[in-house]
Amino acid sequence: MFESKPLKQRVMKKIASHSVGIVGSGLGGLASACTLAARGHQVVVYEANGWTGGKAAVHEDSGYRFDMGPTILTMPSVLRRIFGESGTRVEDVLELVRLDPQWRSFFEDGSVLDLFQDVEEMAKVIDGFAGDGVSGKGYKRFQALSREQAEISERWFFWKPIGRLMEMFRPQDMFKASALRDVLNIRPGVSVARTLRSYVPDARVSQMLDHFTQYVGSSPEQSPAVLCSIAHMQAGEGVWYPMGGISRVPAALRAHAEKLGVRFEAGREVVRIEVEAGAVSGVVLEGGEVRRHGVVVSNMDSVRTHRQLIGGAIARRFEGRREYEPACSGVVLYLGLRKRYEHLAHHNFVFSRDPHEEFEAIYRRGEPAPDPTAYLAAPAGTDPSVAPDGGEALYVLVHAPYLRPGQDWKQMLPEYRQRILDKLKRTGGMEDIEERIVTERVLTPQDIHDRYRVLNGAIYGLASHGLLSGAIKPSNRSPDVRGLYLAGGSAHPGPGMPMALMSGWIAADVLHQDAVEGAVDVA
Repeated sequence: MFESKPLKQRVMKKIASHSVGIVGSGLGGLASACTLAARGHQVVVYEANGWTGGKAAVHEDSGYRFDMGPTILTMPSVLRRIFGESGTRVEDVLELVRLDPQWRSFFEDGSVLDLFQDVEEMAKVIDGFAGDGVSGKGYKRFQALSREQAEISERWFFWKPIGRLMEMFRPQDMFKASALRDVLNIRPGVSVARTLRSYVPDARVSQMLDHFTQYVGSSPEQSPAVLCSIAHMQAGEGVWYPMGGISRVPAALRAHAEKLGVRFEAGREVVRIEVEAGAVSGVVLEGGEVRRHGVVVSNMDSVRTHRQLIGGAIARRFEGRREYEPACSGVVLYLGLRKRYEHLAHHNFVFSRDPHEEFEAIYRRGEPAPDPTAYLAAPAGTDPSVAPDGGEALYVLVHAPYLRPGQDWKQMLPEYRQRILDKLKRTGGMEDIEERIVTERVLTPQDIHDRYRVLNGAIYGLASHGLLSGAIKPSNRSPDVRGLYLAGGSAHPGPGMPMALMSGWIAADVLHQDAVEGAVDVA
């Protein structure tokens, strides 16, 4: 007991003398870098590209500025924990603006519905919108379920490395009545879509609520009911916009990491993670240079990490553990408009005529939807700096299947682009959109695959399909390689901006615990 302080000093001295290698500077990698540096580790981040933030990149053209990837910031508490590791307040590095309504929904029948943060207010709005006397009350009951599931996720699922269902619980918790009750309350074997419609019978309202599952790039008809918890996470903490755009988040994380001593090496692609006697020994950079690291965090897609950076028996063991289905991909239009649409909110959904038809096409047949839902970000009303005066930097995302053999998006794009624009004209009230376009850039699933080195063009890492274990992703601590840790949307706890950030914190936290306990060699 009297040796605890000297022992801690020796451990921290050893930690400070080693170097952690991080592969990739996406949100997960940046979160790991900030957390590890705040705890005394030396950190080097290797980034193959010339920018920081992975998919949270920025595109600028002719006075228009677009967030290229994520555009919705939820659960700012995750950012607060990451910055708080070194005593920094988020408010000191980011100017966050709350958005309410959180988004606006446009339906095929011409109706429009805003989603508000306050549950009581939203229930009243739904009552007036649906006119069935039950959907508003059902929404309140659904949000109560969502809150309960979010609390269960906080107790058992978040903030720790999990790669199997059984790892959610400690052995001493397995047979406690409270744990068994929590298992039943996440509704194993039941889908998001079925759960929603048991509470909210109005087809339009349930279609709007379906799209919480789209944060993780999966079909609500195939995803486990526990993902209904996303609704409370958004209602509880709100939807936020960082002034300057979502790209300000990775910029703030990098600046913070550099203040803590993290070194970034841009244009340095890691082509191999070296493994000796079952443990990480370093990384090999393009050109053959070897860098020695006893511990490595990979922010690259977890499947491609094993296939491309490790290979051999380790990769085969990883692949044999389960089937790794990619989440959906998408077609993204970045449209600089000479005149903004005043009827749009900051976030908008222009919904398909039939969600089942849409999900069957994308997720089961692997085809672009015949009548797709389009997500629109129109930030100029909140942040005029994104476009010339009176204009709009309109971001349009339509989900598409991950890349399938034989799909050639160079040939497919012209027709599908027109299908998207026709949808915006017909359902979104944007009849003259083609006349307003000043500048345009497009990303297809193939572009996303090539640009971001993801699995088959998937935007959201791995799909959350499977009614029992769909929410389970590869663990942040590799069970196959000592000293290898995984961060990002294809590792636990999964995709979406707050989850990718949380995964980076978890990877860093368990790495630090392992280093302190001597489970990995950080010398």
